Parts: sequence; structure tokens; C-alpha cells
Amino acid sequence: MIYGVLYLAVRQIPPVEPKIFGVTFSKFFAEKFGLDWKKVYEEILADLGARHLRIPAYWTEVEPENGNWYFDDIDWQLEKAKEYDAKVILAIGRKLPRWPECHEPAWVQSQNLNLKSQNLFEYMRKVVERYDENPAVIAWQVENEPFLPFGDCPLFGKEVLDEEIEIARSLSDKPIIITDSGEFGAWFLAAKRGDIFGSTLYRHVRTKLIGHFTYPLPPSFFRLKQGLLKFFVREKPIIVVELQAEPWLPKMLYETSVGEHFKHFNPERFKKELEYIKGTGFDTFYFWGVEWWYWLKQNGRPEMWDMAKEAIENTR
Repeated sequence: MIYGVLYLAVRQIPPVEPKIFGVTFSKFFAEKFGLDWKKVYEEILADLGARHLRIPAYWTEVEPENGNWYFDDIDWQLEKAKEYDAKVILAIGRKLPRWPECHEPAWVQSQNLNLKSQNLFEYMRKVVERYDENPAVIAWQVENEPFLPFGDCPLFGKEVLDEEIEIARSLSDKPIIITDSGEFGAWFLAAKRGDIFGSTLYRHVRTKLIGHFTYPLPPSFFRLKQGLLKFFVREKPIIVVELQAEPWLPKMLYETSVGEHFKHFNPERFKKELEYIKGTGFDTFYFWGVEWWYWLKQNGRPEMWDMAKEAIENTR
């Protein structure tokens, strides 16, 4: 019986060719490489050709001091996106992409959960109200992998997440994306809460216990999980919000050498990943690693940038 269900789940989701490639862009991560973040962002639009972007609206940058709101940098990014007719997923919350995952301003870090949550909700309201009518913003991602205990970021729990989602729904008709780990996540708790479900896809990882390893998962593993969602959660769009295209190292990339980077993720591995994803059943992918590719290009290694550019061009 169980094998029949699993077989039918996989059969529901056929392999497909990618239709959309986008990128996640983190201003502060580009700056960590010593890059001019505005130049990087413009090159993502003008040269790389990306027309699908995921941008975190970090609480640390939006409200660096209590009640002191700063939107200039997000305003600029969205204005540039409009110039290129690009579509933006705006990620909001305290647990957002890039280490340490928690992006709380210093002034809330010693507060108790109740007070911190109330301040979090106010930040959410401010961001959604400001950008709801912006045509470049097509969806809100509320928190990042909110059910995955990853990073230096204790989870707040379902009640806080549900309040965040309710705030976004009450202020905007734009769809809400909730995300979960592709390999570890059960998906159901996240998927049932959003209009769109976003998975991650990281095959080449590192843990303190094992070191570097590659998940021995066939592409059909992801088709199985999508099929099970169709059985148990109403059908809805499913996308990959983070497709690994940079190495996972014990230190930050900007603290290590290109030689060390390429031991664990390189153009040959990137090529294999682009083949692998054709069997996963997903058709929309947001690359993870664009800041690194740009830094490599500036240092005489444009291969990763060029391969991503070709993939993006082939889906435009």
C-alpha cells in the first residue's frame, strides 16, 4: 500500500525543463566581499540578465534604531528592478537569508519574546505598507525556513509566524511564500500556510560531525515530496527559492581563497547541478551565490557568472 502511494506521488510530478532562473541578492553579503553593492546589483540586471529577484528587507537595515526607519536602499533596488521590468520577491521577517540567519537590530536583542514580537510586527507592517503598491514586488516571503532550526537563530514558534502571515494578508493581496528545507523539511507545516511553497535545494553541504558530503538523493526524491504535498495539501505553486551555486565552507567565502572554494563547488559541479534539476519536477529556481560569482569575475574567474548567464538567457 505505502509503496503504491509513493509510486503514484512520484508519477504525479513529471520531470520538466527549467522555465525561470532568478537570483537571491543580499546587499550586506556583497559588501562583505568589499564590493560596491549597487554596481553588483546593476550588473545582475544589465549583464547577467536576471529578471526574477529575491531581496531580503533586513530588519537590521530597515530599522537600525527603534523607530528610525531607513528604506533608501530597498527603494533604490526596487526602482532599478522596475527599469528592467524585473519581478521581486521581497523577504521580510527576523530569520532571513544569509548567515547568521537572525537579522535582528541590536536594540531588540535583549528584549523578551513578547516585546520583541510586537516590534517585529511593527517592522512587518511598515515594509508591507510601503511596498504593497510597488509593481516590482510580486510576492512576500515571510521568514526563511521558519520550521528549520538552522543558524544562530532560535525559532519563535508557529504563533508568531501565523501573526506575521496575518499581518501581510491584512495589508496586501499579493501572494505569500513560506519556505522549508528541501532535504530535511517535512514541507507540510510551511506549505499549508502560504499561497506559494518555496523549497531549498542544497546537495553539497558540510557539517561539523561528518565534514563535506553530497546527499545521495536522486532527482525523483523532490518529485516524491511534491507529489505527497498534492495528496495532503491543496495544490499550489512550488518553487526553489535557493538553488545552491556556491560552496558550503566552515568559514565565510570572503574569508577563504578561490582554490578552497573550487574544491567544493566549481563550474564542473555547477554544470552537473543544472542537469540534475531537470529531473526534480521544479520549473522555477532562484540561484544562491550571485555575489560570489561577481567577486570571482572581478578576480579573473568569470566561469560561474557566464554559466549562470547562459542558463538565464535560455529561459528568457
